[in-house]
Amino acid sequence: MSRYILKRVAYALLTLLALVTITFFLMHMLPGTPFIGDKTPPPSVLASMEAKYGLDKPLIVQYGMYLRNCLKGDLGISLSYEKPVLDIILDAFLVSADLGIRAIIFAVIAGVLLGALAAVKRGSAADTLSMIIAMIGVSVPSFILGALLQYFLALKLNQALGHTFLPVQGWGSFKQTVLPAFALGLSSLATVSRLMRTSMLDVLSADYIKTAKSKGLSQRLILWRHTLRNAIMPVVTVLGPTIAAVMTGTFVIESIFNIPGMGKYFVMSIKNSDYTMISGTTIFYGALLIVCTLVVDLLYGFIDPRVKLEE
Repeated sequence: MSRYILKRVAYALLTLLALVTITFFLMHMLPGTPFIGDKTPPPSVLASMEAKYGLDKPLIVQYGMYLRNCLKGDLGISLSYEKPVLDIILDAFLVSADLGIRAIIFAVIAGVLLGALAAVKRGSAADTLSMIIAMIGVSVPSFILGALLQYFLALKLNQALGHTFLPVQGWGSFKQTVLPAFALGLSSLATVSRLMRTSMLDVLSADYIKTAKSKGLSQRLILWRHTLRNAIMPVVTVLGPTIAAVMTGTFVIESIFNIPGMGKYFVMSIKNSDYTMISGTTIFYGALLIVCTLVVDLLYGFIDPRVKLEE
């Protein structure tokens, strides 16, 4: 077990190093500089600003300096906001994480229940409704779904009721989190429900389920003790990438619903060629994806005793 964890951590560190390297060199290929806005500063001022942030040094020297700073936990100073990148990320990520966690909880719980219900009631109206919801979640992009929710469930519904039932934009109250969490989590809900339905159908046709029925066990006991635990394994497998996808997918939803999260800073950093901010946010989300994948791999081994973690 310990050998497996060390091996996985080593792979994770190598992946993160590759991510840092590729991001660093790609972001320096962006056109323009972060110091040229609507008005171009005098050459002397521009040279002074580049010297202040070390951008006058050769690219390979800048890369070496950046790697050393990353090892110390220093992601640099934002060239646009003149604040530590890590401080900006941590403040904004609390908002993005709040939204992402709500969307993930909604997607996993609703997706597992819909998928299980569709499998147990195969061919019924519940099965059809579940697949329609899954089809909508897969085919409709989150930004279109968000706009539709704003128009029908916020703007039109508020006009019909004569008061604000669900806010169109903003962040802070519980009501303001309902629509963005639903829009963000519906795609993952569709994936989870379809995967759960397929897995449940496979398990329900297994020989040990037929044996359990022949022993006279109740359907509720069979579903809870024997079916769900085995059928949920594929869902656990994709949970890591799903979490990362939901967290990174907050960029578009945050822009639509005017939420002060990571999306705002990431989009502005690209627009302003803020090298340190681009690199910092990319590394942060890359590390998040790596950690989520590692946790899911270990969790998979604990849930299913057939999985051997040792070589």
